Amino acid sequence: MNRRDFTSRLAALGLTPALSRLLAIPEIGSAALAPRVDGARLNRHIAELSRFGANPQGGVTRLAYSDADRQGREYVLGLMRDAKLTPTIDAAGNIIAARPGRDGSRKPILFGSHIDSVPEGGNYDGDVGSLAAIEVAQSLGEQGITTRHPLQVVIWQNEEGGLYGSRAVSGQLTGDELQNVSRSGKTIADGIAFLGGDPQRLGPTRRNKGDIAGYLELHIEQGGTLEREHTDIGIVEGIVGIKQWEVTVTGFANHAGTTPMDQRHDALLAAARFVDAVNRTVTSIPGRQVGTVGRMQAFPGAPNVIPGQAICTLELRDLDEAKIDSLFASISAKATRIGGETGTTFAFRLLHENTPAPSDARVRALIADSARELGLTMKVMPSGAGHDAQAMATLGPMGMIFIPSIGGISHAPKEFSRPEDIVNGANVLMASLLKLDAVDWT
Repeated sequence: MNRRDFTSRLAALGLTPALSRLLAIPEIGSAALAPRVDGARLNRHIAELSRFGANPQGGVTRLAYSDADRQGREYVLGLMRDAKLTPTIDAAGNIIAARPGRDGSRKPILFGSHIDSVPEGGNYDGDVGSLAAIEVAQSLGEQGITTRHPLQVVIWQNEEGGLYGSRAVSGQLTGDELQNVSRSGKTIADGIAFLGGDPQRLGPTRRNKGDIAGYLELHIEQGGTLEREHTDIGIVEGIVGIKQWEVTVTGFANHAGTTPMDQRHDALLAAARFVDAVNRTVTSIPGRQVGTVGRMQAFPGAPNVIPGQAICTLELRDLDEAKIDSLFASISAKATRIGGETGTTFAFRLLHENTPAPSDARVRALIADSARELGLTMKVMPSGAGHDAQAMATLGPMGMIFIPSIGGISHAPKEFSRPEDIVNGANVLMASLLKLDAVDWT
């Protein structure tokens, strides 16, 4: 029976190809005997994880270093133990679960994601890749498959706040950043300790280039391209670089009723003009670059006081780091002009930066082969969001797998990926992992 006849038979039975994959019905063809994950179990685990930090909007608020984050991590640790893995918490607060390989002298293959969320986020960002990694490891064990390389399933801490866990491992985290304040209100140092790490002993967690055999990460797309184009799998060509600054605008606080309009040094007015300048600068040239002012506060914050200070953020993203730097130089020059016109001053403090990270072409080819053998459609595409994979790209060959996000919605309670798409992604992750394990790259 060929694939077309098999698909017709499924249709006659009322089973769509997507549903057949979800139910783990093997496909006819060269990959018929390839290992598969337990799709029902994976989707059940994703639903169970969503209880930790659940909000009334139907999503989750599981901020890094919050009680909900710690509870979610305890749940994940339990899944790892059930999967016969050996989890530990490193000094940076990352969860790393080991599975031995046949050749202990080989470098490990890492795969995983994160489970922390943005405020009022969704139930799939990070969770899909994290729980799929555990499911892959468990399925390998249940099917009696031992890889040549040791495997490490990793749940990175505080991805949403700035890839703090993965950047600690890649050696990119600076000592000054430990005093940054996270969304939970804790400093990064206090948050790491809260999760069971030791911020004073980060040195041993750092790995050097060449210390890993490779890194794979499954993730939801967080955009609408795959769904719009009816494509099953996205193969990430590269992850954008991200730079974030805290911008402080200083003016002069004064009485709102007695200070004439032409004698004011209004910091909030200057900040508002800055927001417009960011948008005009970023849209003035062709390309996929983006710029965002996502947070702003005015001080002292009284209705009858002219703001003497305004603090906002600036974020720039692009695959080309030189373009990010060029945009910032232009924005900074415009801020100086705005300051001169409003009697205010601008100061920029770099919060953190993630360098652009192209994926490894060889790993992309392995992912493409895996998707093709599973009968899935695919396309190569960039990632406009930051991911822990970009920190790992500095250590060894990196690849990312995307699955569709319905409606292109992410970082919101309505974020959703279909169960069958999640299973497709997990099966591609498993197949890609086994292909990566089989190659010997110099």
